[in-house]
Amino acid sequence: MTDLSGKTALVTGSVQGIGLAIAEALAGAGARIAVHGIAGDAQIHEVCEHLHKLGSPQAEFFPGDLRQPDRIDELMEAVAAWGGADILVNNAGIQHTAPIRDMPRAQWDAILAINLSAAFHTMQHALPVMAERGFGRVVNIASVQGLIGSVEKAPYVAAKHGLVGLSKVAALEYARAGSRESGGVTVNCICPGWTETTLLGPQIDAAVAAHGGYREEGIAAMVTGKQPSGRMSDPSEMGRLALWLCDPASHNVTGTAIPVDGGWTAQ
Repeated sequence: MTDLSGKTALVTGSVQGIGLAIAEALAGAGARIAVHGIAGDAQIHEVCEHLHKLGSPQAEFFPGDLRQPDRIDELMEAVAAWGGADILVNNAGIQHTAPIRDMPRAQWDAILAINLSAAFHTMQHALPVMAERGFGRVVNIASVQGLIGSVEKAPYVAAKHGLVGLSKVAALEYARAGSRESGGVTVNCICPGWTETTLLGPQIDAAVAAHGGYREEGIAAMVTGKQPSGRMSDPSEMGRLALWLCDPASHNVTGTAIPVDGGWTAQ
């Protein structure tokens, strides 16, 4: 069992989806959770209470607009005052699909800012402190789209490829920080393929309806063209993988981009 007692984790975009699943896994291992995302007061309270019940000694919300470096500075300074991030999970992201010729400039700028630049800014704050402590974990949530191309997703694919590259550079720069005994400092990417989140709910419902209400058949028809397993992943699976990467025993796993894609990128 991974024991993260005494550790603090900042998970961006952790009020729902993959981010929440990762926060749940880390909370279950005893980490304090700095919650972040876009949500109303009621949802924030519900998430923090939920993480506390799962085992987190503290779960507190920290606001921060990831499009704005100054707001990211404020977010990281607030977390530092709370004890600092031993674990940083850059999960927040946005998407917009359109051909390159039609992609609004504002969408390009926003997607690059949130999906890539924000991770650089949070890591720039967190990694030096992790190195001083001899322990730190950065888990960047990239995507299968960070390993391959995809039409009508130019900013998203560019950002996720950039996130994988950025993570490799950071992993190399901090590879010698800490020790096996302290746990070291590692930087890795998780690259999900089709994952069953609320964002995909309408697509899933339509696919299931088109196959007579048979859920497995509908999902298989929806994903098999890309994901050979014919199965979607559950967000909790990303949580378990992130938890393993955060274990002190994973001190030599760094600079990786791990696909969770049912064989998509193996083709």
